[in-house]
Order: sequence, then structure tokens, then C-alpha cells
Amino acid sequence: MSTTIIECEQGTEIWLRARMGMPTSSEFSTVMAAARDGKERKTRNTYMYKLAGEILTGEPMENYRDANMERGSLMEDEARNFYAFTTDEEIKRVGFVVNGNCGCSPDSLVGKSGIFEAKSAFPHILIDKLLRDDFPPEHKAQCQGNLMVVEREWIDIGIYWPNLPMFKKRAYRDEPYISHMRVEIDAFNAELHELVEKIRRYGA
Repeated sequence: MSTTIIECEQGTEIWLRARMGMPTSSEFSTVMAAARDGKERKTRNTYMYKLAGEILTGEPMENYRDANMERGSLMEDEARNFYAFTTDEEIKRVGFVVNGNCGCSPDSLVGKSGIFEAKSAFPHILIDKLLRDDFPPEHKAQCQGNLMVVEREWIDIGIYWPNLPMFKKRAYRDEPYISHMRVEIDAFNAELHELVEKIRRYGA
């Protein structure tokens, strides 16, 4: 599939409307939730209902932002600048990338084949990441999803807090994981389409 880059500021009305009704990489872990009962299934259903609401109403769903998310947004530029300075890489900011029936908002494209994903973490969490020195598994779905959508080869995750070393770890495309992810996204979108059609017929 081919990618389409929508140039816009993330968080703006244009950005919100560009991603309406489609699963995005920040929620791919939700889409791929294996449990068919319990909390994970409920979370997956809730996400599907929100996307269905966007399709049916033509309006973006409200995006709740807690203090941690606001902090992360504020620190993203600091993390990006720190990464660019310490790696001497050419980076480019983009708004939203669409590939088929899903999309993502990478923090930056790096050169011709890479992506940079910025995260912030409280000092005690960042210290734990530095000591473990492993790619954080909780970010695998999003990061591999970014590689799938943008069709790039590698992604650097940078976890940042001022006055501490940045945790930086590179991951390359995990093709078996990406293939499984694509199957789960297609299944999710098929369910989403059926749900939308069911609601459209409701009361007819």
C-alpha cells in the first residue's frame, strides 16, 4: 500500500479530522488485544465504538488529555532537539500518515529510512529503563505500527526527562509481528464496518 502524508500540526482540527474513523498506531495494542472477555475486550470495544461514532456523526471524538500527556507534549520538542543534537541526524516533523485503513502520527521522520518516537517519563521510571537497557515492550505495538504505516526500516525511541540521560533504543521492522498486526487491524476494521452498518439500520 502507498502512504499519504498529511501536513498539519498534531492536535489541530485538521489533524483530528484526518484520523477520524480509523485505528491509529497509538491504539494498535488495543486493537490487538487478545482477550475476548474482561478488561482488554472492553477497552477494544470502547475504542471501536468511539471510531464508529466519528464515522456516523462526522465529528472527531473528544480526546482526553491528563497531566502526563500534557507534560509529554511539552517535552516532545526538547526530546526531539536533544536527539537531533546528539545523533546529528536529519529529522523532519510530520502531521499524520495514512496507509490503507490505518494511520499514525510519528514524532519525526529520520533521514530516508528511520523514525523517532519521543516519550517522557518520571525520573524513577527513566532510571529503570536505563538500567534495563531493553526496548520497552509497552511501546512495541505503536513503534512497529509506525514502521508499518510509514513503510520505514527502523525506529529510535527516546525517553526523556530534563537533567537525566535520554534512554535511546533502536528497533528494526519485525516482519512476523507486523504481518500479525495487519491481520488484526483488518479484522478490527471489518468489525467496525459491520457495527457502523448495524447502527445505520437501527430503527429503520
